[in-house]
Amino acid sequence: MLSLPPALRKAFKEPFGPIYTDTENLLADAGDPIVAVGDVVTYHLQSAGREPRVAVVDGRTERETAPDEIRASTPPPDVTVENPPATLSRDLLVALRDAVEEPDSTTIAVEGEEDLAALAALYLCPESGNVVYGQPGEGMVLADCAESQGRVRHLLGQMDGDVTGALALLDG
Repeated sequence: MLSLPPALRKAFKEPFGPIYTDTENLLADAGDPIVAVGDVVTYHLQSAGREPRVAVVDGRTERETAPDEIRASTPPPDVTVENPPATLSRDLLVALRDAVEEPDSTTIAVEGEEDLAALAALYLCPESGNVVYGQPGEGMVLADCAESQGRVRHLLGQMDGDVTGALALLDG
C-alpha cells in the first residue's frame, strides 16, 4: 500500500524519542498502552514483566534470525501478515489498526519485515501510549504517540503509494 522512497530513508535515522538501554528505566517513563515493534524489544519488555498491548515481530533482529531464546519467548501470533521490506502493506495496517483497538494483547507476526510498522503504530496509538522499537546498535526508542503525530503524518504523506487510502484505512 505504501513504500519508502530512497530519498526519505534518512528521515528515519533520527529516533522518535529517547533511547534506553535499561528496560526498567524505559518502563518507568512509559505510558499505556505500549506497542512493541521488534522481537528484541518485545522480549525485553516481557522479561521485565510488561506485556505490550501489541507486539509486532518478524523472527529477526538486525537482518539476522533472532536468537532461539528470543523467538521461543514470543507469544504465538494472533495474526500473521505479509509485509515486504521498506513497505507498509494493507494487511499490516489493518492488523495494527485492529490490534490497537483490541483491549487484549495481540501479537502480529510479519512475514517479511516489520521495521516501518513503528510509523503506523505511532499513528494509531492513543495519545496516552508509547511505541517502543529498536535502534540498531543503540537500544530501545520510547516514542510518545501524542508528540509524534505531526512528524508521522508528514512522513506517511511523503511515502510512495496510496497515501490517501492508507490514511483512510488507519482512520478506520
